[in-house]
Amino acid sequence: MSQFLGLIPTPPPFKPKSLVFELKARLDWGEPALTIIDARDRTEFNLRHILGAIAMPMPELVDRAQSSLESSRDIYIYGETDEETAQAAEKLRNAGFQNVSELRGGVAAWRALDYPVESISKYAQ
Repeated sequence: MSQFLGLIPTPPPFKPKSLVFELKARLDWGEPALTIIDARDRTEFNLRHILGAIAMPMPELVDRAQSSLESSRDIYIYGETDEETAQAAEKLRNAGFQNVSELRGGVAAWRALDYPVESISKYAQ
């Protein structure tokens, strides 16, 4: 069995800041034990968001997260900018969430690599 060590692929480790390809690799690995949070306002979320992300706009972020997620859950969060993402992540960390990763570049970086997005708006392209 030891001859196979290093040959068996493993998902990327959880980090406080992640690049989109790291999240995508984890999703492709089939790890359901994570949550993707979109902290942008609902209009932006409806226009376009990362496939599988849930909307938790900044004003309601902590209340909604505390009522629906375990504090040990792996959370990937993104906002409109990396600065907004960092603020949202800090709010969750201060509320007791232990595993919060800032998704660098958000939807723009996700789309740049042609990863799947979804839209609620009938006008989105």
